[in-house]
Amino acid sequence: MNQAVRAPIDVLRQVFGFPDFRANQEEVCRAAISGRDVLLVMPTGAGKSLCYQLPALARGGTALVVSPLIALMEDQSSKLAALGLRVGRIHSGLDREASRAVCRDYLDGNLQFFFLAPERLRVPGFVEMLAKRKPNLIAIDEAHCISGWGHDFRPDYRLLGESLQALRPAPVIALTATATPVVQDDILNQLHLKNAARFIHGFRRKNLAIEAVEVSKPRRAQLARELLTREERRPAIVYAPTRKEAEETARVLGEAFPAAAYHAGLDPETRERIQRHFIEGAVQVVVATIAFGMGIDKADVRTVIHIALPAALEGYYQEIGRAGRDGKPSRTILMHSYADRRTHDFFYQRDYPELDILDRIVKSLKAEPRPADEVRDALKMDAEVFGKALDKLAAHGGAVIDFEGNVTRGNTTWRAPYSAQSSNRQAQVEKMMRFTEGARCRMAALIEHFGDEEDSGRLCGICDFCAPEQAIAQVFRPLTDLEQRTVMDVIRTLRGTRGSSVGKLHKQLFPREQMDRDEFETLLVSLARGGYATMEEATFETDGRTIPYRKVGLTSEGEELTETPPELLLPDASGTETQDRSRKPARSAKKSSSGKAAAPSSAAPADDETPFSPAEAEREKRLRAWRSGEAKKHGFPAFRIFGDKTLRAIVLERPRTMDDLLQISGIGPEKASRFGTEICSICTEG
Repeated sequence: MNQAVRAPIDVLRQVFGFPDFRANQEEVCRAAISGRDVLLVMPTGAGKSLCYQLPALARGGTALVVSPLIALMEDQSSKLAALGLRVGRIHSGLDREASRAVCRDYLDGNLQFFFLAPERLRVPGFVEMLAKRKPNLIAIDEAHCISGWGHDFRPDYRLLGESLQALRPAPVIALTATATPVVQDDILNQLHLKNAARFIHGFRRKNLAIEAVEVSKPRRAQLARELLTREERRPAIVYAPTRKEAEETARVLGEAFPAAAYHAGLDPETRERIQRHFIEGAVQVVVATIAFGMGIDKADVRTVIHIALPAALEGYYQEIGRAGRDGKPSRTILMHSYADRRTHDFFYQRDYPELDILDRIVKSLKAEPRPADEVRDALKMDAEVFGKALDKLAAHGGAVIDFEGNVTRGNTTWRAPYSAQSSNRQAQVEKMMRFTEGARCRMAALIEHFGDEEDSGRLCGICDFCAPEQAIAQVFRPLTDLEQRTVMDVIRTLRGTRGSSVGKLHKQLFPREQMDRDEFETLLVSLARGGYATMEEATFETDGRTIPYRKVGLTSEGEELTETPPELLLPDASGTETQDRSRKPARSAKKSSSGKAAAPSSAAPADDETPFSPAEAEREKRLRAWRSGEAKKHGFPAFRIFGDKTLRAIVLERPRTMDDLLQISGIGPEKASRFGTEICSICTEG
């Protein structure tokens, strides 16, 4: 170190102006100041940045900060500069001469903080330049980007571990708001941090009420407008999956209150202006793609809305964490439907090319460098497909790309990690979909996902599972007569047992499918919400495959239940689109045109049921014919094989394997074993 170490509390008060540390900060700072490597996983808004900034100042010298986004880099560097600190940064928005000046300041010892993007470390000679005057601390911000298991995988981050070796012995502190235990281990491994202190803290947000509501895609922008009409629910951030949807949703919202779209397609000046107007209050709602919000310090965001299913729980948690940083009550709304699964399948197929495509590229590579465009032209491969495949090969070592874009042959062990990452990507979407089904407290589920098992048992008391009567995005209703009878049938069937799989229980109680499987699961969630049942994820092994399923069991309160409790509520599909969501649940069940109580439906609204393509229509025709023939052969109605909703899902999902088929709602292990081969064969044909 270049100077005597300063006391952490002195730096906190004299430089940052805070009287005391927040929870967990001081312990992290002391570990980094002592020279120990650190992994810090702490939610957005909990004070992560201080945990590298204070140790950097206490140790003296220059801290190197690797940061993934220009907005994040600019925000943090400007705040440090406002404190009178000497800060430099290099990113693509600066010209060459400005970047050279920053490097000279670094080498002359004039900087306390030097921010740069991970791609900069691939510039020939840049790491060697840094090593001429080694930093006293290295901070890796948004460290989940390092991990192949993370939700924001970036190949240049993956290469950091090798670059850092030349800059040692500076301690490394890796910081992120979102990392599961698997991702945490991968970060440490990729950065070669063998004896790092690991701090996993503070995932519970006591002021954040989480809701998930099933809404058809065409209706989501209008619902977001309705929800945000009330002034106390703004400022707000609305997350959209594409630039086009961000623009359109901003237009709809802008008819009612100041709103703006934010995405990577806008020029830097426009993005900076929107951020500034949002922070200052001139824009009340920003409709953005996921790039927005990283490093944006706006404490009074009251609402965060997702108008599409996020790709992973890690990213989702980080995005909702931008609400309520001031500690005041805030709410998050996640809109979803079955159509979101199709969108994620499209992106998966785009981002994870088939192995034979990667094999073609690998076989064409030589030991001598060749321009990537030359390789692509020789293969006559689509530019987008080639680009995605080459990125994946580079990330897993199958190809090596230099800074000029030349490609050489890599290792021969890339296939296994690529397949593992590909499978993990699909698993992330499955976990996200399970989360929307709401079989337990939303906050408790998130806390457990990030590995904090000690805190995951407590209910939050404010999410739509714990307090459905407080939900604003959907209306809940009491149970119908049929649903009340079903509740008691469930209680009697499970009483005195260790529980049952949901599929087995549904078949046992409804051998003729008087109640749809999805409706039945929704009813079980209501029982769990009331504290009378538990629902947990489980797996079983068959033919070398691990098959996930849901298990339901009774709590002690459920064992003692003798009549249907009046507080049980179910989502009212008819009340999620146009009714005032500030009202209390209806006190009487909806009636059908026949006067009988109507059963609930968890199916997506009809608007989601877009017409089939010609190929899908032909597939549906063949599946219906096969189902009819099987039903006649066995002497029972066709819906006993599967209902029309499941049929539609099979047509759209087109399962090719047993694993694919088991992911479809309404297909359990028994049906898959009995009919799976024929179904997959039909889907494979076309």
